[in-house]
Amino acid sequence: MNALLVASRNRKKLAELRRVLDAAGIAGLDLLSLDDVAAYDEAPETGATFEENAIAKARDGFAATGLPTLADDSGLEVAALNGMPGVLSARWAGGHGDDAANYTLVLAQLRDVPDERRGAAFVSACALVTGPGQEMVVRGEWPGMIAREPLGDGGFGYDPVFIPEGGTRSAAQLSPAEKDAVSHRGRALDLLVPSLRELVRG
Repeated sequence: MNALLVASRNRKKLAELRRVLDAAGIAGLDLLSLDDVAAYDEAPETGATFEENAIAKARDGFAATGLPTLADDSGLEVAALNGMPGVLSARWAGGHGDDAANYTLVLAQLRDVPDERRGAAFVSACALVTGPGQEMVVRGEWPGMIAREPLGDGGFGYDPVFIPEGGTRSAAQLSPAEKDAVSHRGRALDLLVPSLRELVRG
């Protein structure tokens, strides 16, 4: 079985990738997280774009392990906040990865913003490095708007306050299958499916 390093410790991201692979009929890829390989120095996420951060993480993983490496950098862009939190999404409220604090701050910043100006999009850049000079970066976007209050308890990150375009439920109220079919990361990963198939063929 071929191994693919997913440069993340987020088990939900790994599960999401596994569902995408299963849906595409791709078997024979052993997904490893950063917790499954020897620790290495991870460069800080200092890129100005999701793409820059994703490719840096994928290159680091490949250089350290020699394994084909997939990395994603994703976040929320809010129109009324000039595209922020953007690459700062995971630490918008100060600490890293405090989901509730992050989306509570966004809700506070949009308190007086009318519904028609609450447009937002989830963005995911996924980078795949399979060898020296063999790199691919793709981008997926999921448009929607910011709710007035958190809704639902599924998903992670900003899901409870994000209403996908054309819907009435938050991303946190969707089933995993519903979310995979339309989400920013699902869309980006779909673009990588042909390259991941090649990995299996090896």
